[in-house]
Order: sequence, then C-alpha cells, then structure tokens
Amino acid sequence: MSGTKSPSATEPATKGPPVYKNMWVLGALLWPFATSAVAINLFMLGLLTQAIGLPAISPVAALWWCLPLGLPATYAAARWVRSLIEQAS
Repeated sequence: MSGTKSPSATEPATKGPPVYKNMWVLGALLWPFATSAVAINLFMLGLLTQAIGLPAISPVAALWWCLPLGLPATYAAARWVRSLIEQAS
C-alpha cells in the first residue's frame, strides 16, 4: 500500500510516488507540447482573421510568435499538472 501510514508503531510508513516540486523540470517536460499548441492556435487565429479582411498569418510567423507566447502557456500547464499530481497523492 504505497503512500499510506503504517498501522504498526514499529514499521515505517511507505513513501508514495515522487511529487514534482520543481516547476522547472515539469515545465521543461511540458514546454514542447504547450508551445506547439500555441503555434497551432495562432495559425488558426490567423486563418480566422481573413473573415474580417485581415491578412492570414503564415505558419512560419506563427512558429516565431509561439516561442515567447509559449512560456506563459507552459507555466500555466505546469501549475495545472502539479496541482493534479498533488491532488492525486
């Protein structure tokens, strides 16, 4: 029974799975996925702007813009995943 208190006073309690306390590690793991999602959303937004007469955003421009805009998205995703991990343990 991982992560539970020991019913015996002499046996130590078992430890549960590791919780990601360090946001940098979790952010580094999630960065490619969050940044890719931002790039796709920017490109789709660029396609939608054609309906109101603005020019479309090229895929290359969406990739360049996703680099700085991917950092806040990564931070939000890392906070969300960390809260889910803490909730589960």
